[in-house]
Amino acid sequence: MAPVAIRYARMNPSDLFAETLGVTFPVFAMVLLGIVLKRLKWIDTAFINTSSALVFRGAMPTLLFLSLVDADMSQALMPGLMIYLALATVTSFLLIWWWAIRRVAREDRGVYVQAAFRGNGGIIGLALAGSMYGSFGLSAGSVLVATIIPLYNVLAVIVLAWYQPQTSVSWRSIALKILKNPLILSVVAGLCFAASGLDLPDWLHTSGEYFANMTLPLALISIGGTMSMAAIREASGAALGASVIKMVSMPGMAVFIAWLTGFEGRELVLLFLFMGSPSAAASFVMARAMGGNARLAANTVAMTTLASSVTITLGIFILQITGMAG
Repeated sequence: MAPVAIRYARMNPSDLFAETLGVTFPVFAMVLLGIVLKRLKWIDTAFINTSSALVFRGAMPTLLFLSLVDADMSQALMPGLMIYLALATVTSFLLIWWWAIRRVAREDRGVYVQAAFRGNGGIIGLALAGSMYGSFGLSAGSVLVATIIPLYNVLAVIVLAWYQPQTSVSWRSIALKILKNPLILSVVAGLCFAASGLDLPDWLHTSGEYFANMTLPLALISIGGTMSMAAIREASGAALGASVIKMVSMPGMAVFIAWLTGFEGRELVLLFLFMGSPSAAASFVMARAMGGNARLAANTVAMTTLASSVTITLGIFILQITGMAG
């Protein structure tokens, strides 16, 4: 995916908005393409399942690994942002749970909380980071992905198990799944290899790039292929509420507080991209597996994915035009 340079100098608002669209539209166009291809029956559920597995188990780990191996680690590793993102994620989770207790039916609270806080940063966030900042965005984004994946899994299981007590939860199994997660393993391997000072053979690096380059297009097309317009039309008030929190309230509050505490420039934009990513498809899978309201999860995933093309574009535009993004 070709990087798009973002100029923060004084620009006409319309020109600045056009630049923002140049970053976000290519990403969301691939999601739209997935919807179209599914409608045309060029791709089907079997293709989407296979491609999603290929991305998760092979292509994306390769992308993360190479991004870190090629990165300037003095810039890609941002401890302050990593800590803030983790704290913002946990805090958002607790606030959303508190809100759900007061506003959502008890049987739907676990699914509501998970859908409202668990984002698709590993695909949408990483794709937009790469679109905006090129190799730096992919490298820094890879580290942020490894920061939030364990949190997402642990917090989601906690809240789902709380409201579905009949479901047995093996915390040992959860811990093993997190430790064996291909994305986390690839980030650890990439960091270790980068620290070793070794170089990959040119032929291996080139072959890896060929494999990694299909990650984001294939993942985004698969997201589009899984979207259901019927789910959006049937969305309940709970799904709408979770979507507003996920796409507006949570990223807006996290970014504003980060700005007040001194974050700026690329760090602030990356924070917004990961906090403002739509609900992860994994929230539907986990809700169904643990006996929760899978329809509520599916509706929220569909609504936030559709809305993200607007909210993320406007969010980046606001960050730039106000000067908060540097």
